[in-house]
Amino acid sequence: MNKKALLIQVSLLIFVLGLLAFTCKKSTDNEDNTPPTRLESLPDDAVKQTPMIDNFPPVMHSELWGDPIPMPGPVNTAGAEDSPFITNNDDWFFFFFTPDLNIPAEQQLLDQVTGIWWSKLESGTWTEPERIILNNDIALDGAPFVQRDSLWFASARVGNYRPIDFYIATYNGHEWGNVVNAGQRLNEEIQVGELCLSSDGRTIYYGTDASGGYGGYDLWKTEYIDGEWADPVNLGPDINSAGTEYQPFITADGGEIWFTGQSHLGYTGPAIFRSINLGDTAWSAPEEIISNFAGEPSLDSHGNIYFVHHFATPSTELIEADIYVAYKVGN
Repeated sequence: MNKKALLIQVSLLIFVLGLLAFTCKKSTDNEDNTPPTRLESLPDDAVKQTPMIDNFPPVMHSELWGDPIPMPGPVNTAGAEDSPFITNNDDWFFFFFTPDLNIPAEQQLLDQVTGIWWSKLESGTWTEPERIILNNDIALDGAPFVQRDSLWFASARVGNYRPIDFYIATYNGHEWGNVVNAGQRLNEEIQVGELCLSSDGRTIYYGTDASGGYGGYDLWKTEYIDGEWADPVNLGPDINSAGTEYQPFITADGGEIWFTGQSHLGYTGPAIFRSINLGDTAWSAPEEIISNFAGEPSLDSHGNIYFVHHFATPSTELIEADIYVAYKVGN
């Protein structure tokens, strides 16, 4: 998790260096430029991590869900799968992939595999993931959120208002395209972080370390009123603390907000929390649902929890990341 060290914390300087490196490469490289597959892009010494050798296996604290397991199907590799998102109709799955957690951002820009990927559920089986190309030149894209035919994502690319801007792509029934910047208001003035939208698309929930919060990263929202995004509102002390709350997910009915934060129960690394909407802007005290290097929750229509789990050495150095799922009891 580390607040999107693979993407959100990348600096503009690194991006510019990546552009220069790309220009030099294009001018001197006459070899076949066919992108590698995800498996071909993995380091030669990459070893697939499994639950059997996990130093910090995810821990479920609620009887409403079963124990977390790696997501079935072809999504997980010995690389890093991150930022999961499953659509409300449960048949599209999106994630961020990079072959090695330890490579610098300028290499991610050039490797032709780092970015947003998606898989479709067909006859009960997830298809082999495909990369979504959202640029004509180069960019570092991630943090996907999808609502109907719109894909919101964060990107480091030329023309941004800031080092990382949010963009919106549209699905035409065959591919994602018509990419547009989400606008100066959201990117430069409000400076939204990793986000999710309410089901009517008129409220954005996001995490940020903006001033006026309760400490660290807080959860905020902005509402679309009279044709523009209104001034941000902190979700308040019911949810936010002196620690970190970020990477939100709001359920379709608006009744629950899920997010990533530091464990309150003494477990290692980030944990996943749930808070219930009590009405009149009030939220229940967050409940820690999954601990041990768990974060970025996304729920399907049945209440199953998809999230990223990082494998780490005993000294907590990150090795790789997989997508895990905890199935709702009774599903």
